[in-house]
Amino acid sequence: MNQKNTYEAKLDSKKRVTIRGAETEYYHVIEHEDGTVVLSPRVLVHPDEVSKKSYKMIEKAIENLNDGKVSEPIDMEELKKLLKE
Repeated sequence: MNQKNTYEAKLDSKKRVTIRGAETEYYHVIEHEDGTVVLSPRVLVHPDEVSKKSYKMIEKAIENLNDGKVSEPIDMEELKKLLKE
């Protein structure tokens, strides 16, 4: 991997770092125990670009819902109790 830039950076008061000349808006961040941080550029997908496979899964879920193939309703109070534990 070729090195494009190297510079020192400092966290600001909100613990943010500025990436100079960043070419993408979003990054996947991996923090290692030794303090190393790895940033990988990410491009979010526009909703119109959802894969055909995903659309088929959504359509199947809607079919199941319309056919009554659904689970029992979730008791939200039970869920709230579990989340508090």
